[in-house]
Amino acid sequence: MTTLKKGDAAPNFEALDQTGNIIKLSDYKGKKLVLFFYPKASTPGCTVEACNLRDNYHTFLAKGFEVLGVSADAAKRQQNFINKYELPFPLLADEDKKVINAFGVWGLKKFMGREFEGIHRVTFVIDENGIIEDVITKVKTKEHSSQILDYA
Repeated sequence: MTTLKKGDAAPNFEALDQTGNIIKLSDYKGKKLVLFFYPKASTPGCTVEACNLRDNYHTFLAKGFEVLGVSADAAKRQQNFINKYELPFPLLADEDKKVINAFGVWGLKKFMGREFEGIHRVTFVIDENGIIEDVITKVKTKEHSSQILDYA
């Protein structure tokens, strides 16, 4: 699991979003960023989490936050996820797992008695200068926005 913690500089990343645009950490300089990692687009838990963030998106913007999601899904799957659930924020298609590995969210998981490698559901709140303000490792998919906003 991630070794990044509050006060650390966020890893500088560069990856393609669902439409092939290059997105970098530096694009968010001067803004706060909610960077959420999720296992797989359009799966039940990830859908609940993304829709919860969508439903509170204007609150995030009003508080000076941008929102960016990351998974190892292909761009087409990310775009379908956005279209199906009307998500207002970009999703990185991190198929080579460069961003996922930089943030240390890839690792051993357990589900229904099975162990496998995958993406841990972790959210990083990054300040205007690229410093991690919060790391949420116990994400409650139905209440994720309040987990973030209660802190902010």
